[in-house]
Amino acid sequence: MITSSQMRAARALLGLDQKTLAELAGVSLPTIQRMEASDGNVRGIVDSLTKVVDALNRAGVELIGDKARSESGGRGVRLKEPAPGRVEQS
Repeated sequence: MITSSQMRAARALLGLDQKTLAELAGVSLPTIQRMEASDGNVRGIVDSLTKVVDALNRAGVELIGDKARSESGGRGVRLKEPAPGRVEQS
């Protein structure tokens, strides 16, 4: 679903610290810390993973999976086009 590297990269793109991501996702800070300390795919309770992915998506990041269309292949993250009327974080 998401790798620890993608999670850290998504936070960096958005300029979020772990505490803020935890608040946005409605999970605890130790949950975010454990997820980001994982090797490879993040393991955890599916509900918590879904909350984190949804929070990153709402904040404006698109997660790119292994088989997703991308010019050079592989996993990654990218900022989405801002929605009309959406306020960008600075």
